Amino acid sequence: MSLNSHTRNKIRETLDATRRFCKIAVLPHTCSCSDDIYFHKRLFARTRAIAYFYSSWSSNNHSSIPGLATGMLGQCVERDDPDGKKHDVDGIGELGSKESRISSSGYGIYSCGGEKCSREDFNEFGESEEEAGESEDASDDDFRVLDSYMHRERSEVPRRIEVDEDELRHPLVREICRLIDLRAAWTPKFESELKRLLCSLKPTQVCAVLRAQSDERVALKFFYWADRQWRYRHNPIVYHAMLKVLGKTKLCQGAKRILRLMVRRKIEIWPEDFGCVMVSFSRAGHLRKAMQVLTLMQRTGVELDISVCNTAINVLVEGKRLEKALRFLQRMQVVGIEPNVITYNCLIKGYCEMNQVEGALKLIEEMPLKGCYPDKVSYYTIMGFLCKEGRIDELRGLTEKMVRESTLLPDQVTYNTLIHMLSKHGHAEEALGFLREAEERGFHIDKLGHTAIMYKHGCKPNCVSYTALLNGLCKAGNSSEARDMMNMSEGWWTPNAVTYSVIMHGFRREGKLSEACDIVREMIRKGFYPSPVEINLLIQSLCQVGRTGQAKRLMEECLKKGCAVNVVNFTTVIHGFCQKDDLDAALSVLDDMYLNNKHPDEVTYTTVIDALGRKGRLNEATEMTKKMLHSGLLPTPVTYRSLIHHFCQQCRVDDLLKLMEKMLPRNNCKTAYNQVIEKLCCFGHMDEAYKLLGKVLRTASRIDANTCHVLMRSYLKHGNPLGSYRVACRMFNRNLVPDLKLCEEVSKKLILQQRLDEADRLMLRFVERGHVPAKDKQAAFG
Repeated sequence: MSLNSHTRNKIRETLDATRRFCKIAVLPHTCSCSDDIYFHKRLFARTRAIAYFYSSWSSNNHSSIPGLATGMLGQCVERDDPDGKKHDVDGIGELGSKESRISSSGYGIYSCGGEKCSREDFNEFGESEEEAGESEDASDDDFRVLDSYMHRERSEVPRRIEVDEDELRHPLVREICRLIDLRAAWTPKFESELKRLLCSLKPTQVCAVLRAQSDERVALKFFYWADRQWRYRHNPIVYHAMLKVLGKTKLCQGAKRILRLMVRRKIEIWPEDFGCVMVSFSRAGHLRKAMQVLTLMQRTGVELDISVCNTAINVLVEGKRLEKALRFLQRMQVVGIEPNVITYNCLIKGYCEMNQVEGALKLIEEMPLKGCYPDKVSYYTIMGFLCKEGRIDELRGLTEKMVRESTLLPDQVTYNTLIHMLSKHGHAEEALGFLREAEERGFHIDKLGHTAIMYKHGCKPNCVSYTALLNGLCKAGNSSEARDMMNMSEGWWTPNAVTYSVIMHGFRREGKLSEACDIVREMIRKGFYPSPVEINLLIQSLCQVGRTGQAKRLMEECLKKGCAVNVVNFTTVIHGFCQKDDLDAALSVLDDMYLNNKHPDEVTYTTVIDALGRKGRLNEATEMTKKMLHSGLLPTPVTYRSLIHHFCQQCRVDDLLKLMEKMLPRNNCKTAYNQVIEKLCCFGHMDEAYKLLGKVLRTASRIDANTCHVLMRSYLKHGNPLGSYRVACRMFNRNLVPDLKLCEEVSKKLILQQRLDEADRLMLRFVERGHVPAKDKQAAFG
C-alpha cells in the first residue's frame, strides 16, 4: 500500500522525536522518574508504529525501517520490563511476575548459541492443566533429545559462580539487605538510596545479595527491580546466580522467565542453567514439564552433558519414576554419554526410596564392571535405609564389604552417619554398639591411610554423634540414663544447647517435669538459652498437670536470665490460670506483660475474655473486648463464639448486639447473627431469637435456612408449634423452602392443638411451590 501524506507526517514526527531522544540519552539522567517513564512509553509506542507501517507496506515498495528507528526499537525491546509490571515508586515491594508483552512478528526471533531460537520455543510449558495431568509414564517422548545428540570428545569446563564469604559480609551488601528487609515500610527515599547503592555493587556482590535473601521470592523481585533501573544492566553471572537460587525452590515460572531473558539478551546459557530450571519444575510437582526442558535445551543449541543427564535422572527419581530413570540411563549409554558415580548414586537413592535395597546392592556390584567405582555416598545411602529398617547384620556386612572391595575405610563421617540414623529411628542399643566400636578403633581419614587421629585408642565421636545417641535414648524412655551419660562427658566432648534440649524434652515426654526444669536451669547456667518454643512446651506441660504456679516461676526465671520470652509464653501461663479458675492470677500475669513490654495478641485477649465470661463478669469482658479493638487487634472466630455463648447464657442480647456493632466493622463474621440465634435457642430464649430473625433472612442463604430450622425445632421442643409455623412463613416470604419432614411434624403438632387453619395454610404453601403434589397432601400432612 502507499502511504498518504498524513501517515508520512506522523512517521516524520516520530523520527524527529527519536533523534531528539538520542541527543538526550547521552546526557546524565536528571529528569524525574515519572517523566522518564512517560517519555519512554510515548517513544516506544511511536517506534512500534513505524514498524507496523513499514511491515505492512506493499511488496512493490521494498523500503525498510530506517536504521535509527530500528535501533531504537531494538533498545526498547531490550530494556522492556522482564516481569511486565509498570515501573512505580513502590520498587521491589510491588513487583509481580507477569511476562513481558513484546509480541511482534518481525521481532520474534532471537539468537542463542549460533542458532535461531524463536520465543515460541519457550512456551513448551504452556499446555493446559488437563494436558499436564496426563499420565507421565505413557511414553518416553521426553527422551527423544538423546537420539539427536552427537557425541564428540570435548573437555569439560567447570562453570562455577564463586562468591566469597567476604562478599556476604561486605558493608554494601549488608546495607542493601537491610533496605530490602524494610520493604514493608517502603518509601521513595528508601528506593533512592537503594538505587544509589546498586550502582556501586560488583557483579559478585549482586550475587551475594541474591543469596543472602531468606525468601527466594524477594530475591527474584530484587532481580527484576534492579534490571529496570536506569543505566544499570545485570552481569551474565547474575543470571546464573539467580537461576541457581530459584533451582532450590518451587518458583518454576520465575526460573523460566529468567531463561527467556537470557535468550532474548543473547547471554550464554550454561547446561547447569537448564538443570536449575528442571529442578524447579520438579519441586513444583510438574515432572513432565521438567523433562521437557531437555527438548528446550536442544532447540536453543546448548549441548547435553553428564551434569544435565544426572539432573534429569535425579528428577525422575524424586518423582518416583525409577523405571523411567533406568530407561533414561540406557538411552544415555546408547548415544555415548557414559554415566559417572553421581548417576549411579541417584539410582541407588531411587532403589532405596522404593524399598528395593536388593536392586541398590546389585547396582553397587555392577559399578566396578562398568569402570565406575562406588564412593562413600553410594554406601551411606544404603546404610541409611538399613538403619531405618533396623537390619543390623546386613549393615555390618555392608560396612565390611566397603572396606574389602572398595578400599574405603570407615571414618568420622561413617560413624556419625550410622549413630545418627540408628538413633533417629529408635535403635538406641545398636547405636551404642557402634559408638563403642568407634571408641575402640583407630580411623584413617584419607584413602591412603597415612594419617591417624588425636587419641591413642582411635578417633572419638564428637558432640553431634553423642547428641544423636542421647536423642535415641530419650525417645526410648531412658532420659535418666542419657542425663548420666551427659554428666560423664567431661574430657570427652562438650554438650551444647541441642544436647540439653534433647534431654529436657525427653524428661518432659516422660512426665518428669521437675527434672526437665532442672535441665533448663543448668542449661542457662552453662550459657545456653532455650528458645521460646522450648520454654513454651515445658510451660504447657506444667499447666496441663495443674502446676501453673511453677510454670509462672520458671518463665520469670528465664526472663530474668535474659532468655527470649515472648507473648506466647505469657499467654500459655494465663490460659493455665484460667483453666484453674484463678482469674485474679491470670489478670496479674496480664499486667506483668505490660511491665515487661510484651503486648497481648488476639489469643491473649480471647483467653481472658472467655475466663471473665465463665465467671459472669460480662461488663469486664466487654471492657476487655473494647481494649482489644482499641489496640488495633481483630477479633477471631473464637472471640465471637466466646462472647456469644456467655452473653446469650445470661440473655443479655441488647448488650451483645451493641458490642457486635463495634466488632463487625473490624472483622466481618458473616455467621455472627446465626450463632446468636442458635445459641439463644440452646438456652431456651426462643422469643429473643425470633426478634433477630430479620438480620439472618436478609441474605436468604442455605446457612440461614439451617438457622431457621434450629429455631423451629427449639419451638417444637418447648411445645410451641405456632412459633415454628411463624418461622416457616417468614422463610416462605424470603423464598426459602423449609425442611419438608420438619414441616410435617409442625403440621401434626398444630392439628393436635386444634389449629387446623395454620396447618392447612402451611400445606398450601408447599403445594403452591410444587414441592408436594396436591393428591398427596393428605398423606404428607396427615
